[in-house]
Parts: sequence; C-alpha cells; structure tokens
Amino acid sequence: MRLQYLAAPFIFALAACNQPAPPAESSAGEAMAAASTAAAAMPSAETPAAPSVEATAVKIEAPAGKYAIDRNHAMMAFQIDHLGLSNYVARFTDYSVSLDLDPADISASSVKVNIKAASIAADYPGDYKASHAKTGFESWAEDLAKSDKFFNSEKYPDITFESTSVEDAGDGSLEVVGDLTLLGKTQSVTLNVDVVGSAAAHPFTGAGAVGFSARGSFKRSGFGMTHLVDPPLVGDEVTLLFEGEFNQVPQDQAQ
Repeated sequence: MRLQYLAAPFIFALAACNQPAPPAESSAGEAMAAASTAAAAMPSAETPAAPSVEATAVKIEAPAGKYAIDRNHAMMAFQIDHLGLSNYVARFTDYSVSLDLDPADISASSVKVNIKAASIAADYPGDYKASHAKTGFESWAEDLAKSDKFFNSEKYPDITFESTSVEDAGDGSLEVVGDLTLLGKTQSVTLNVDVVGSAAAHPFTGAGAVGFSARGSFKRSGFGMTHLVDPPLVGDEVTLLFEGEFNQVPQDQAQ
C-alpha cells in the first residue's frame, strides 16, 4: 500500500515530462501574427500626393488690335511623306495672313489666311523635264501648282483658311480651329499654335508685335487630291507649317 502511494507522484511526474512540446511552426506563426499586429498599430508614413499641374495660360504682351504678317520674317510650307524615306517640304511664296488679336480674351481673336496656289517653291534642282517628260511641265514646282492631279491652280487659284475658334489650350499654347478651303472643298482643320514671343512695342516700329509657330494636319484625299496615294508613293497626310511675325496695323489703317 505504501509503495502505491510513493509510486503515484512518480507516475504523474513522468507523465508531465513526456508531454509533447508545442509545434515550432505554431510558435513562428504566432510570432508573425504578433509582428503584423504591431506593425498595423504603428502610424504609417503617408504617401506624398502627386504635385498638381496648373494650367499655363498664354501670355501676350502685344496690345489688342489688328495685325498684318511681316513677310520678311515668315515661312508658309507643307510637309508630306515621300516613298516612306523622307518628309518632303515645299513652300508657298505668295500669301497673306491677317490677325485680329485680343490678348485679354483670346477666344475673341481670329485669323485669316490666303495662299496663292501657284506660288510653290519646290527646291528641286534636277532636270525635271528630262525625267518626267510625260507630264508636260517644265519643273516639279510647275507640276505641283498647275496639274489637276495636285493644286490645279488655274482652276483653284486660292487656298484659304479662316478661323472659327481660338482657344487657350492650357499648356501655354493655342488651339485654332478653322475652315480650310482647297480645290473647291472646305473642311475643318485644327492648328496647334505656340506664341514664340510678343512685345508691347516693336524695337524698330514702336507698334505692337507678336510671333507664332503653328502646325496642323489633314488628309489630302479628303479634298480630292488622291494622286500617288495608292500605291502609297506620296503620303496622304499633309502637315501645315507656319512660322512668322506680325506687326500691329496703325489704327487709321485698320479696317
């Protein structure tokens, strides 16, 4: 009987020593959970907000009024793909541009352009007649200007553009939308216009002055000029290019 009483504590102690230890994975999981809880409780650094982009309004120092182009400091041209090899550029040498400017309310401004279609400078030094005898033209410029496949200037002597809206694009440039008339057809064309510079008083004339750089594009096929579009030897998309200065017209001469 005494032996039984003495053995009982020993058995209980042995049983306690033989209890399996908690799994290591369970301990690791508890540690990770605790770390996650602690991290969640810590204040997190806020992600800095993206800097706001403020619209940049066009600033023109030239006063309101009518302006005429300074042909001594201007260029009117068009650019078109040639054989997928280059962007060919030709210029017009006879054109006029008039501007009605209101810097305080740019949407009240307007522009009119008139280009003489026959006044193309093609800068083609080769013997065009020798290599294109079948065209019947003396030069590439003459072919471009007079052929009914191109500008057909004898039938349609003028290319015109008249703005229908002038808006501040919000990025320091202007968006000018207008009606382009070519080969007797009229379509809306958008010009992206940068103000290169402006002055309240021109250093030589003392009158207001402003300069613009403009680009816009259109499909020539939309005006019926499809020659060499298919197969694509000469591109369909034409890019208009303009660089020029304008001088304020004296009030007594403005109409």
